[in-house]
Amino acid sequence: MHLTTPGTKEGKKARLYLHVARITMIDFNSTAFTNPSTFFLMGIPGLEYLHIWIAIPFCSMYIVALMGNILILFIIKAETVLHEPMFYFLSMLAITDLILSTSTLPKMLGMFWFNYHEIGFHACLTQMFFIHAFSGVESGLLVAMAFDRYVAICNPLRHTSILTNTVVAQVGIVALLRGLVLMTPHPFLVRRWPYCQSNVVPHTYCEHMAVVKLACADISINSLYSLAVIVLIVGTDVTCISLSYVQILRTVFNLPSNDSRLKTLSTCGSHVCVILTFYIPALFSFLTHRFSKHIPRHTHILLANMYLLVPPMLNPIIYGVRTRQIRECVQQLFMTKIS
Repeated sequence: MHLTTPGTKEGKKARLYLHVARITMIDFNSTAFTNPSTFFLMGIPGLEYLHIWIAIPFCSMYIVALMGNILILFIIKAETVLHEPMFYFLSMLAITDLILSTSTLPKMLGMFWFNYHEIGFHACLTQMFFIHAFSGVESGLLVAMAFDRYVAICNPLRHTSILTNTVVAQVGIVALLRGLVLMTPHPFLVRRWPYCQSNVVPHTYCEHMAVVKLACADISINSLYSLAVIVLIVGTDVTCISLSYVQILRTVFNLPSNDSRLKTLSTCGSHVCVILTFYIPALFSFLTHRFSKHIPRHTHILLANMYLLVPPMLNPIIYGVRTRQIRECVQQLFMTKIS
């Protein structure tokens, strides 16, 4: 008989699977063919023995995201010179990033460091809703910021009259409502299915498709609705952003000098970087999850985590480094504290 040593990689995996089996048997004895009372988040299958180490960079990224976005919000609120449409949209983006990262990271760190794998059924649905809804909200805010750059560059004399405080608030509300409305059916669709196979979610958080695949029912409606929403949001938003930048480039190339062109384009640099950090990880995560059967599961999950962790961490850094007004306000703030 082969025995596993408790401290080895195999021993840790054996204890985890035994714990999963015990919870699953208890839950199924009382809730067979109904909604389970709890789900069990597996973490990163195949890399369980590295959870404690993977949590270190994840925690660091979360701390940077918290500090950076809170600092952005504080500076925009405190400095009247930043009370402009671009910075109002940036503050909305910072709030969205705080919600996205906080909806996943604390639970994930508890799982990695303290083996707290259980999550209540309704808590799982709530986490799922916040993740997907505010991902949609962030995409909408990137469109709003692209429109702000379009008006500022292509029609600068009317920028303040077009994007008034009221219009900015209305655009933010529309972005919020669109994300909430389109993602509201997700938890209700998930809740209606019976879960008679397993309550073990092979993921670090309650990702929609990872949960519904546990249902012992035809989940094609979930798959089709999820795909339709993704195509609608991403397709519409990327098209709008692309059209905005086509018009921006046409205006820039009609400027008389290279210096004026570079100066105008530099005002869009931060927004372009933020767009890339949001859509590229999302695209890789979506493509590997939907169309590749040969990529290891832990790669899928790590990409999904990067999609939720990288943008909230990088967005305040990008805007803090590349935006002159924010950079000067930060320097002034720290110089005041030192003196």
